[in-house]
Amino acid sequence: MEVTALSKYVRIAPSKAMDLAKAIQGLPVDQALKVTQFSSRKAAKLIGKTLQSAVANAEHNASLSAEDLKVKEAVVTPGPVFRRSWPRSRGSASPIRKRTSHIKITLSDGNTGA
Repeated sequence: MEVTALSKYVRIAPSKAMDLAKAIQGLPVDQALKVTQFSSRKAAKLIGKTLQSAVANAEHNASLSAEDLKVKEAVVTPGPVFRRSWPRSRGSASPIRKRTSHIKITLSDGNTGA
């Protein structure tokens, strides 16, 4: 059975979070939580929260045990971009793009749901 968790509009650029999401794919949940816990990056904290949410969804909604779960898929997709400007000389402005991300984590227990 598969269980998902989705964090939307997270204030981090997708390129900064994609490599950590790829690193936890295929790992058991306890190892993936350790990877996110001991990394000093902002993306690790955000992906860790989403991973803990997916584990809670699996335990509460699907009555699955956390020891049996693996990270089947961890995907970071781009969200909307906040456009701001930075003042420059002679009354002009330079653009600032504040990027957001959507983090989706899918856990699987290895069994196909019927």
